[in-house]
Amino acid sequence: MSIDEKQVTWGGRFSTNPDALMQVFGESVSFDMRLAVYDLKGSLGHASMLAHVGLLSPEEFLEIESGIKELFEEVQEDDFPWKLELEDVHMNLEQALRAKTEAADKLHAGRSRNDQVATDMRLFFKDACDQLKTGIEGLMMALLSLAKRYAELPIPGYTHLQRAQPVTVGHHLLAYLESLGRDYERFSQVAEHANVCPLGSGAIAGSTLPLDREFAAKALGFVDENGNARITPNGMDAVADRDLFIEFSSACSTCSLHLSRLAEDVILWNSVEFGFIELPDTFTTGSSLMPQKKNPDSFELIRGKTGRILGNLTNLLITIKGLPLTYNRDLQEDKPPVFDSLDQLSQCLAVAAGCLQASSFNEKKCKEAASDPLLLATDLADYLVEAGLPFRQAHHAVGALVALAEERGVSLPELSDEDALGVCEFLKGHWREVFDLKRAFSKREKPGMPGPGQISTRIEFWEKLLAS
Repeated sequence: MSIDEKQVTWGGRFSTNPDALMQVFGESVSFDMRLAVYDLKGSLGHASMLAHVGLLSPEEFLEIESGIKELFEEVQEDDFPWKLELEDVHMNLEQALRAKTEAADKLHAGRSRNDQVATDMRLFFKDACDQLKTGIEGLMMALLSLAKRYAELPIPGYTHLQRAQPVTVGHHLLAYLESLGRDYERFSQVAEHANVCPLGSGAIAGSTLPLDREFAAKALGFVDENGNARITPNGMDAVADRDLFIEFSSACSTCSLHLSRLAEDVILWNSVEFGFIELPDTFTTGSSLMPQKKNPDSFELIRGKTGRILGNLTNLLITIKGLPLTYNRDLQEDKPPVFDSLDQLSQCLAVAAGCLQASSFNEKKCKEAASDPLLLATDLADYLVEAGLPFRQAHHAVGALVALAEERGVSLPELSDEDALGVCEFLKGHWREVFDLKRAFSKREKPGMPGPGQISTRIEFWEKLLAS
């Protein structure tokens, strides 16, 4: 077998090429081709460093730079001829560059596919985090718009899916803004952790060549706020570490959990039994049998895709947990779950935002549900506390009143004064004023509560933050 017929990456050591089955089994180009842009960026940064230290002539660098720009256009226009036999994105692009200039044979000096893919992925994670942060912002703005529109519309708040206390639509939706704000911060942290350059680590122990790692890091944008290069301190850790994969997938999982809980609320609110929210036709579906149906498929799919995203995190953890340092081929399987989580979460964020932007709340239904006097039973207990009764005794007394009202077949404020005083002597005067919703909200003007002033303040906070 001639040299030209051998496997181009590592064939010098072997007398035969891999079995055809092994070539198919071992390829990764079918999924890691999406790293092509980052691989080309990394190669250009590496080439500029090689030229800087004299391992490439100025002419050779210009030829490589020109070839990389041409390949970039081919990739962007989806006109690149991917070959499975070349195993991965890196060798596909390297061989394509070799066809454009012989100088490409010098490009891999001081570089391994180990630090090459580590660099590609760090560039990928920075962009992926920005993409998801943009998606989170879009959903936050949709929620904020609804929260502002229905800031003071009362609805029941639930614990154990039982009516608990009155809140407002604004208060409820702002709760999701808080959780999404934390998701935004998590992806910012992942992007910050990704902002460290592994290039120059080689396979595990760097290179004897006169590489300038700081120069390469700056060329690729791995810098701190002062423009100083950020490089990995240990070559073995740089190529073996998969913390970023786990951090990113974990952040995706946490964000998807928040979306799933939002979806569950919307699905319940959209049911006939609740009737709180009306979803647009554009984000719902019908039934092939029952013509009256209007199903909240958009949010059901969000809820379902959450399981998929959680599974991707579990996939990564199980794959990585028993691997010795440094690189093992198992790690080829680290990219599909990451790519899938990015794609699925991006879609979920966009669909949730699109659906909510066109949704509206049924004010009549919401007010009717919030008018249940039992929602203010806790307020009555607080009234008794202010009258001088210890809370535990007040709680017991109100519980007895609820039981008595059920026995009498009346609502709580419809109990007679005689019945009320028979349960608790502190129930004198204007205790029924407790059941005024406007009063109930006006007394909840401390931070974190659903009072009108607090809701308005928090809406203003998020408006300013999102605008910035």
